[in-house]
Amino acid sequence: MRLFHVSEDPTISIFHPRIPERPDLDASKGLVWAINERCLPNYLTPRDCPRVCFHAGSKTTNQDRQHYLTTAPHVVVIERKWVEVLKSTRLYLYEFEGNGFTLQDENAGYSVSETPQIPIALFEIDDIYSAMLERNVELRIVDSLWDIHDEIQHTTLHWSMCRMRCAQPRY
Repeated sequence: MRLFHVSEDPTISIFHPRIPERPDLDASKGLVWAINERCLPNYLTPRDCPRVCFHAGSKTTNQDRQHYLTTAPHVVVIERKWVEVLKSTRLYLYEFEGNGFTLQDENAGYSVSETPQIPIALFEIDDIYSAMLERNVELRIVDSLWDIHDEIQHTTLHWSMCRMRCAQPRY
């Protein structure tokens, strides 16, 4: 399985474990985070760009597929105010060997390592929209993420919500 870390910094030679910010994780163990190739599109945005992402899983109903996955099997939804930032952001994909990583969350595609990791490859993405298209991902633009945020949680899709603290306030 291919594992990646997405960054706006092209100069990282070694990834050192960091204490997780999530309150549900052990704050005494630093972690290096990686994302699998299936869920990589969830991170093909500027770092602080709020987004709602979803794709079908093995238990996704045909009704949810037909309603939410109209043009591509994976969808990333961002707010309109982030479109220009997305166009001007350059991303770097660091690839890791899978050794030393353990699966942390299958649905979200997260794997973690408690030891420093040296990337085996570095890929530059200078056109995020094209990178999404190449991966058969639909980019949807909305004024506010809150409707899809609330709705998608009640589906059979695999979903992820990132940086919602940076989203436009609810009405």
